[in-house]
Amino acid sequence: MAILLDGKTLAEKILRDLKAKVKEEKLKLCLAVVQVGDDKVTQLYLARKRAACQKIGVEFLLFRFPGKITTEQLAKEVKWINEQRNISGIVIQLPLPVQIDTPRVLNLISVEKDIDCLSAAALGKFYQGVSLIMPPVVSAIARLIKDYKISLKGKNIVIVGAGRLVGKPLTIWILNQNSTLSVVDEFTRDIASVTKKADVLISGVGQPDLITGEMIKMGSIIFDAGSSFKSGKAVGDIEYRTVFPKASYLTPVPGGIGPLTIACLLENLVRNNS
Repeated sequence: MAILLDGKTLAEKILRDLKAKVKEEKLKLCLAVVQVGDDKVTQLYLARKRAACQKIGVEFLLFRFPGKITTEQLAKEVKWINEQRNISGIVIQLPLPVQIDTPRVLNLISVEKDIDCLSAAALGKFYQGVSLIMPPVVSAIARLIKDYKISLKGKNIVIVGAGRLVGKPLTIWILNQNSTLSVVDEFTRDIASVTKKADVLISGVGQPDLITGEMIKMGSIIFDAGSSFKSGKAVGDIEYRTVFPKASYLTPVPGGIGPLTIACLLENLVRNNS
C-alpha cells in the first residue's frame, strides 16, 4: 500500500515561514485574482487562496467578470489591474471561457506580478533557468520529492496531460532531472500502454477516475494534480480505491498537491517582492 505524501502539513509550514517573513520585513503585499464565470473548482480554490493570504498577512482582491465577457473587455480590465501600484501579484483563474484568447490575456501581466508563471515572458525566464520563481505546481511537486527523499534520476516518468498549468511546465523541469520522460494526452491512442511503464506518474487533467489501478505498475510513484468534482466532492484524476494498494507513494486529494500549490504561489509572491 502507498505512503501518502502529505502536502497539507508541508504547506502549513511554508505559510508559517511566509507569515514570519512578511511580518519581519514589514511587507505590504496584495494579491489580485481574476475570476471569469462561476466554476465549482475555481470557487474552491478561490476560498483556499483567500484563507492562505489571510494566514500570512497578505491582502486579497477578487475581480469577478461574467462568463460571456469578450477578450477585448477582459484584456482592458486585466491591463488596468496590472497597472495598479498597490497590487503585488496577479492570478488569472484558469480555464477561461472558450471565447477568450487566453495567451493574450495572460501576456498582459508583467513578469514581476506573474506569480503563476503563465505569461510568455515569465515562462521564457523559467525555461531558460533564469527565473527567481517556479510555476506553483512544479514547485509543489519538487518540494514533495525533496521532503520525502524521492529520486527521479534514471526513472521512467509519464505526465498525463499537456496543459498550461501542469503538463507543459513540468515537462521542462523533468527534462532537467536526468530522467526518461513521456507525455500523453487526449490524442494518445492507448494511454494505459504508456502509464503501465511509468516509475513515476503525474496526472493533471481534471477528469475523475482517469487513472485506475490497472493502468499503473506495482510500486510506482503517483502525483495527482487533477482537480474536479464528483458527487459534490473535490477529487483528482486518480481512482484512489484501486491505485492506493499498488503505488509506493501517492498524493491524496484533498490534502496533497492542492494546498501545497497555493503555498508555493504565495511563496512566489513574497519572493518577487522582497
